[in-house]
Amino acid sequence: MKSAASPPASAASPAEQLEAFIAKFEPATAALIRECRAELQALLPTAIELVYDNYNFFVIGYCATERPSSCVVSLAAAANGVGLSFYRGASLPDPEQLLQGSGKQNRFVRLPSAETLRIPGVLALIAAAVALAEPPLPARGGGLTVIQSVSAKQRPRRKAQGKGAA
Repeated sequence: MKSAASPPASAASPAEQLEAFIAKFEPATAALIRECRAELQALLPTAIELVYDNYNFFVIGYCATERPSSCVVSLAAAANGVGLSFYRGASLPDPEQLLQGSGKQNRFVRLPSAETLRIPGVLALIAAAVALAEPPLPARGGGLTVIQSVSAKQRPRRKAQGKGAA
């Protein structure tokens, strides 16, 4: 995927910024984020990656445009794990009942490994989300990575250590 600069301005490229965000996580979680990102890039090669390093979560949204409302799915990570979020998940057919959450709109699937993204039911959910995308993902071309926002204050990206731990 190509990279595009976006506010906030930084001397680092979007790829360098993205890697710095991922490096905040424990090594195993960082590796999982990278593996899941590669899997989603292969599944959605024309999508624009909108990256947010926010207070609660590190998020990579896969979108048709640079507008967050065009997001099809998002990879969301926190100290307690990684998930695949479906912005319009409540309206997706889910015969295997893989989706978690009870919000009016959003649903998610926990990703203990990148293998979860290869499960037929999860692939069907992604395909259904792509089919509902408005506007649709581009039919041709390559996506790009856009750093959308970085919060100055963030929750820890690593699990808290027990008392007395270094």
